Formats: sequence, C-alpha cells, structure tokens
Amino acid sequence: MMRDWSGKRYWLVGASEGLGRALAHRLSRAGAHLVLSARSEDRLHALAAELPGGSEVVPCDVTDDASVSHAVSAAGEIDGMLYLAGVYWPQSAAEWDPDQVIKMAEVNFTGAVRVLGHVVPAFTARDRGHIVLTGSLSGFRGLPSSVGYAASKAGVMVLAEGMHADLRRTGVQVQLVNPGFIRTRLTDKNDFRMPQIMEPEAAAETVFDHISGTRFARHFPNGLATALRGLNFLPDGLYYRIVG
Repeated sequence: MMRDWSGKRYWLVGASEGLGRALAHRLSRAGAHLVLSARSEDRLHALAAELPGGSEVVPCDVTDDASVSHAVSAAGEIDGMLYLAGVYWPQSAAEWDPDQVIKMAEVNFTGAVRVLGHVVPAFTARDRGHIVLTGSLSGFRGLPSSVGYAASKAGVMVLAEGMHADLRRTGVQVQLVNPGFIRTRLTDKNDFRMPQIMEPEAAAETVFDHISGTRFARHFPNGLATALRGLNFLPDGLYYRIVG
C-alpha cells in the first residue's frame, strides 16, 4: 500500500541542503505540507520560496535543548518527521579532532535523540505517526578514516532498529534509510574515489519511494550496499586486511 501524502504535515529536520533539500522538493510535489528546519533561516526561506506546496520555516539547532523545544512547539501537531541533519569531517583516529568528532556525535546522533524525545511520546500517546531516520552505509562496520561519522550513524541505525522492534505493531511507523555517497558539500571534503556516488535528487527519489511504502529499511545504492553489508560476515582478521 502506498502512502497518501496529500495534506499531511511533515517536519523535515535538516532541510536546508543536500538530501534534505531535495526531499523537501519531492514531498512538496507529492502534496505534503512541510515544516522546514535547520540552523540557517535564510536558506530555509529560500527553499520555501521554491516549493510548489505549502510550507513553514522553523529554524532549529539540534544541539540545543531550548532550540529544539521551541521548534517542536512551533511545528505543532505533525503527521510525520524526517531527521536528515548531519555533519561530517573525514578523519582517522590518528588525526582525531575533538571538536569535530563531538560535533558529529551531537548533530548526527544526539540531535536525533533530542528531537525524538519530543516526537515519540506525542506519537505513541495518540498511536499514530511516521518517523524516518537517516543512517549510512558507513554504519554497518567500522571503517578507516571514519571516526565520529560512522559511529554516530551506526548509533542512529541501531536506535531505529530498536524503535521499530518496539513500535511495529502500533500505529507509529519507524523507517530507516541508509544511503551511500551523495554529492553534497559534505562529500566534497573527501579526497578518495566514491563508488556509485548519487546526485541529491536521485537519492531523494529512492528515499521517497521507500518511505511511501511500509518496509522498515532501505540500503542504497544496491551494489555498494550489498558489498558493505557483506563485510559484516567476514572474520576480523580478513576484514581488517581488506579495509585497512
């Protein structure tokens, strides 16, 4: 059964750039009324002006409790929430930048927890709601030069799995998307070849297709997802010889 988006009120956290921005366009074309959140109010207003459907701008810093609380109140009653906020700096454990690693943990994982702390109780109280979390193919197993980012995304993935286990027989649906490389200002920081890198619009179409249905998780693009998930089954010695 495909989801009817028409007139539904969805809160997009992390809507100003990249996948979030592309998804805002796709959801707006599908008829959803969007509440757009990110730190940059100017970029949100610019996005709102581009969208074909109705939208509201609610600035939000997911690392700040007061900002999240204010955004929750401003968003009002919603039918669903997509958490797309993320930051990324590539680095190995030997190049550890404490500020950057903490920021990745705070935005990518703790920020999601902070928002969910408001959304989940409201949804479960009324037994209705739709939650979409964004993990990453990098979160399946520890990879080199991914301190901070991969660990924070792995946390989001396990969180989504636990929520799905708890809520799958209720009226609250939890879904997870785990993308590979998407061409954004974040991946522009990489100095290595990124296999099967996707444009934000193509990635948004894949995500939209998934969240319009009922399956829990979607890992994409297929080839890279299959390869990285397959590494989970290798013994440690062989795995670290390959990725190291």
